[in-house]
Amino acid sequence: MKVLVVNCGSSSLKYQLIDMETENVMAKGYLEKIGLPDSFLTHTAKGESHKIDKVIKNHEEGMELVIEQLLHNDYGVIADLSEIDAIGHRIVHGGEKFTKSVIVTDEVVKGIEDAIKFAPLHNPAHLQGIYACQSKFPGKPNVVVFDTAFHQTLPEKAYMYPIPYEYYDKYKVRKYGAHGTSHRFIGRRVAEVMGRPVKDLKIVSCHLGQGASLCAISEAKSVETTMGLTPLAGIPMGTRSGDLDPSVVTFLMEKENLTPQEMETILNKKSGKLGLSGVSSDDRDIAAAADEGNARAKLALDNFAYQVAGYIGKLAVQMKGVDVIAFAGGVGENAFRIRKAICEYLGVLGVEFDDEKNKIVREEVELSTPNSKVKVYCIPTNEELMIARDTRDIVSK
Repeated sequence: MKVLVVNCGSSSLKYQLIDMETENVMAKGYLEKIGLPDSFLTHTAKGESHKIDKVIKNHEEGMELVIEQLLHNDYGVIADLSEIDAIGHRIVHGGEKFTKSVIVTDEVVKGIEDAIKFAPLHNPAHLQGIYACQSKFPGKPNVVVFDTAFHQTLPEKAYMYPIPYEYYDKYKVRKYGAHGTSHRFIGRRVAEVMGRPVKDLKIVSCHLGQGASLCAISEAKSVETTMGLTPLAGIPMGTRSGDLDPSVVTFLMEKENLTPQEMETILNKKSGKLGLSGVSSDDRDIAAAADEGNARAKLALDNFAYQVAGYIGKLAVQMKGVDVIAFAGGVGENAFRIRKAICEYLGVLGVEFDDEKNKIVREEVELSTPNSKVKVYCIPTNEELMIARDTRDIVSK
């Protein structure tokens, strides 16, 4: 079975074509700046990358361009579209309705539409991707995999906010979490690497990238996570604030005469490591500035490590213990200095850190010593493979 995995953003389209017999990626690509005059596609297949500059007005045109590359005379990986058996879609938010991955139906589409209020930038784009694939692959099953679904196992005491209950009744204001597909992969994979059943482990999964969240996994289920109603909550991120005193929002709105939309922009796009450092949202740039003596850049990195370590401790307490901590995501897999800075706080949990192993990046590796009571691993995440597996399993049934 060959599965095409599609992840549509508001102005982008990422994809992978995966042969599920071997789980090998046959081709992948990233179409950027959809709707702009300088849109372009970077497509990789057969060990080579190709950049295609072409004006793409919408996601349907984007899918046409993707199909052209998959069928290309020189570097195509399929001879006919009939070789693609199913399409799997990443969906950021499924609200309370979806607790697992499902085949697309009219009712499912309605559910994704209902959740637009929680993900106004993401869900409409996901729907465009679904419509485009239905048009270009008529009769082929489309499966949707929700980032929020894995967190639907959170107990009520974890997902409810201590605000008037009427806002939950009226608007479903509660914690939903995000990165669930990644956390589910990380939890299963670290258990495989350790040679233990995932149901027997208490895991803190750390998905650290431009967007970042932590998840407590117990008995193979998400029991707590750091993101909330939206992906703004939790630990500080590249440009997102993470948790802060709610009065900071109203205080600044009053002092700066800000609208809700302007405040939302500040918290989502001008805060986090960018806001503290004043340098960049990219850890590599911030680290370089810190090495040159930039105090604010150092502060941004120190604050991030401090906050992540604190949340790891919080999740360990809420699970009443922790067996393993797993780092993933662009920062978690590559920023070895950040990993070390985080784990320097975790001796109280029984973590003994191996500095030499920590220098290995972008690979599955144990970062703790043999005597460490709590194991620490780097586990490169693979959301696309998780989506492809769900798609295969659902279609096969």
